[in-house]
Amino acid sequence: MYAKGRMTLTKTVALVGMMGAGKTSLGRRLAARLEVPFRDADHEIEAAAGLSVSEIFAKFGEPYFRDGERRVIARLLAEPPHILASGGGAFMDPDTRAAMKKSALSVWLKAPAGVLLSRVKKRDTRPLLQGGDPKETIEKLLAVREPVYALADITLECADESHHSAVERILAALLERGLGT
Repeated sequence: MYAKGRMTLTKTVALVGMMGAGKTSLGRRLAARLEVPFRDADHEIEAAAGLSVSEIFAKFGEPYFRDGERRVIARLLAEPPHILASGGGAFMDPDTRAAMKKSALSVWLKAPAGVLLSRVKKRDTRPLLQGGDPKETIEKLLAVREPVYALADITLECADESHHSAVERILAALLERGLGT
């Protein structure tokens, strides 16, 4: 088990995975435990654009959003080590994936479709779930994205467990990988 104060990050930890996997909620808790900054790529994009992610998708489309996401993540990866919650589609971009490989340790928060669906149904702000059946959309996205997410440095199976338990497992994986000093 991780003991507070024993680990100093030597590089950024980039959390990747589907919407609803827990990148933001676990990322905030992980950053607090490690006493490092937390960055949420979607929030950084919104701040830079002055628009919500949904508004960017609606006004300019997904390719425009992905271009901004790529630039924002590259900027964030140039910062001192921190915890980064990337958007669900960010790791799908080859340039973003390469930047993460070079400057961060990527952790795929892998959650089953049913868990993802139960989490994302709580908010209607997910642009990719607008119109159509959310369950079908998630299953289609998983089919395309899982082989790419599997390229992450670490895979962490995340079912319905406490945040505390998930954070402890991430910390253990980071220690195992020698990410901290």
